[in-house]
Amino acid sequence: MRGLKGKIVVVTGGGGGIGSATCRRFAEEGARVVVADISAAAAERVAEEIRTAGGDATIAVVDLTDFAATAVKVAEVESAFGPIDILVNNAGWDLFVPFLKSEPDFWTRIIDINLRSVLNITKPVLASMVARGVSGRVVSIGSDAGRGGSSGEAVYAACKAGVIAFMKTLAREHARNGITFNTVCPGVTETAMLESFMDAAGDKEKLRVAFTRAVPLGRLGKPDDLPGAIVFLSSDDAAFITGQVISVSGGLTMHG
Repeated sequence: MRGLKGKIVVVTGGGGGIGSATCRRFAEEGARVVVADISAAAAERVAEEIRTAGGDATIAVVDLTDFAATAVKVAEVESAFGPIDILVNNAGWDLFVPFLKSEPDFWTRIIDINLRSVLNITKPVLASMVARGVSGRVVSIGSDAGRGGSSGEAVYAACKAGVIAFMKTLAREHARNGITFNTVCPGVTETAMLESFMDAAGDKEKLRVAFTRAVPLGRLGKPDDLPGAIVFLSSDDAAFITGQVISVSGGLTMHG
């Protein structure tokens, strides 16, 4: 895809399933990848895979729920690796808990990881883009739960709906800056987070069968299904696309 070679891209949650697949795809396109994760070991594993394959990658270990620490880390990355051209907000976490069985401490954790973290890193990265006058790209990973709701995920779905609205609003506020903001919404995707979610729900295999039957294309998503859309929206090929939401879900959610 056009315009990615040499660009500096930060992928949060880069050590996870979708995050690592996205990091590898950016590296294949010639981008310089910053694998950002709360786990140094997970981030380094992905960065080493990229370097072994001939790509350019470094890591950034950061707790995105801490705004001050995140702002410092963004400054450190830009000082050491160069100004950030592309931000992919991918970090997230969820657990199956029906709303009436959940408690405020759980809500806070879900909100901090899935919504506040996006605000925390987007602000310093965006401020730097605006100050430099660059045509940056921000792509956030939402969820089809945020588009159509999902049983057992009330607070998570609310956060992902918030991410979608946040990106649309920034797309309007910064269109004149030439910075685009788009959201990619996975459906049910085979990641470690999904496994934890199904473990918490109980009757794991029955739930897996139900999820699979609900997908028109007849299978669950895989991490490698997501990077194509993410990388496209980060490229020059998508320079005239902003404020949009794309579901990558095998047709589970179809919005006109």
